[in-house]
Amino acid sequence: MPADTSSLTGHGQTVCVTGAGGFIASWIVKLLLERGYTVKGTVRNPDDPKNGHLRELEGAKERLTLCKADLLDYESLREAIMGCDGVFHTASPVTDDPEQMVEPAVNGTKNVIIAAAEAKVRRVVFTSSIGAVYMDPNRDPDVVVDESCWSDLEFCKNTKNWYCYGKAVAEQAAWEVAQEKGVDLVAVNPVLVLGPLLQSTVNASIIHILKYLTGSAKTYANSVQAYVHVKDVALAHILVYETPSASGRYLCAESVLHRGELAGEGSTSNPKTARRLH
Repeated sequence: MPADTSSLTGHGQTVCVTGAGGFIASWIVKLLLERGYTVKGTVRNPDDPKNGHLRELEGAKERLTLCKADLLDYESLREAIMGCDGVFHTASPVTDDPEQMVEPAVNGTKNVIIAAAEAKVRRVVFTSSIGAVYMDPNRDPDVVVDESCWSDLEFCKNTKNWYCYGKAVAEQAAWEVAQEKGVDLVAVNPVLVLGPLLQSTVNASIIHILKYLTGSAKTYANSVQAYVHVKDVALAHILVYETPSASGRYLCAESVLHRGELAGEGSTSNPKTARRLH
């Protein structure tokens, strides 16, 4: 028998999750269903077996609809978002190819915000990234990075860091269009996200760890990296959606580890820029 959702937070609410088959998005869908929400998830092809994990989630048969949509096809997004109380915009390409990264990230985000405005949704939660926050060579290293910080776009372009560039310009576009259209927008900016995969394909952040486990990475950089668990990131999205007073940007981080700690080397005192893995 289906679970009784009458006492749960999302009972009676319908929300849209863009890019529903992705790493973070799959967890958002899972937690939304557990909280009683009805979910419309956008995917490129609802019949693709790679989206099968979504149909197997608890509550999916009763309260999950997969909608065929593309970020650059406004009408498909409009159709998916119409009738929804809220939107979780998580869909974004993860690539270092500027053509594949920037246009879908920016124009796709604009389309989602405009469609959300037309549907008169209560709130849009936008999945941004620490990549939109911390890439700035002029920032004093002793200054704490917070939600007021933005990555330097020229620095990102000059270093060909198209992921951070794309994330920054996409979030900036989201804020501009949301203000113009009167949409209540909240952004979540996670650091590197790790944790169990619900989907069958390995994603970029898991490869970050996997390369050390498989031995394909022979050295690691003498630097630190912030990490956060995927379930915490998904829950953060839902909390900022459900909390009326939430506003602005929320950095989502848990632990900061040296690459040596991550790789299991223990000591992090070697001043070399890279150390060899044994």
